[in-house]
Amino acid sequence: MKIFDTETNQRLEKDVKNILTTIGDDVSRDGLLETPARVSRAYAEIFAHTGERIFQDYKVFSTESDTDIVIVENIPFYSMCEHHLLPFFGTVDIAYVPNHKIIGLSKLPRLVDWSARRPSVQESLTTLVADEVTRIVEPKGVAVNITARHMCMEMRGINRPGTQTNTSVYRGVLKTDALLRQQFMQRVIR
Repeated sequence: MKIFDTETNQRLEKDVKNILTTIGDDVSRDGLLETPARVSRAYAEIFAHTGERIFQDYKVFSTESDTDIVIVENIPFYSMCEHHLLPFFGTVDIAYVPNHKIIGLSKLPRLVDWSARRPSVQESLTTLVADEVTRIVEPKGVAVNITARHMCMEMRGINRPGTQTNTSVYRGVLKTDALLRQQFMQRVIR
């Protein structure tokens, strides 16, 4: 988790108090007394990887085996929409066709967490995950599918609870080989 310095915490807490006052609430009432500090701590966690350009928490292994496809599915994630600073959340499915390198399987959920802990939109999040898998293992192909619910659509705007959005990125043989792409899609499209 990112830790904000004292100055950043104080500025954020002041801003939270301003928001609460602006919307007409009383920042001195019992229920809100600790809210600015709580929000500061929450934002440190939620936005922990904002500004980081590359994922570094991984290990790559050489392999001679000729696996057709590696699929890790249903990786849960939570992120914040950069347009409204409201949550969006769901699952990420990642597939890649190894090219003499594989990544430790537990690192793919960590990559998803790293990618999601910043303001973003789902389309950019999908691309970021695909970019990092491509950079790290240099696969013959990669596919990423994200299925998510967006609070900016459910609790405001069109107010449509339960609406899901799917985004996908296909690269290399997972873009050009219809059978491999179909194998991935059959596993992950619910």
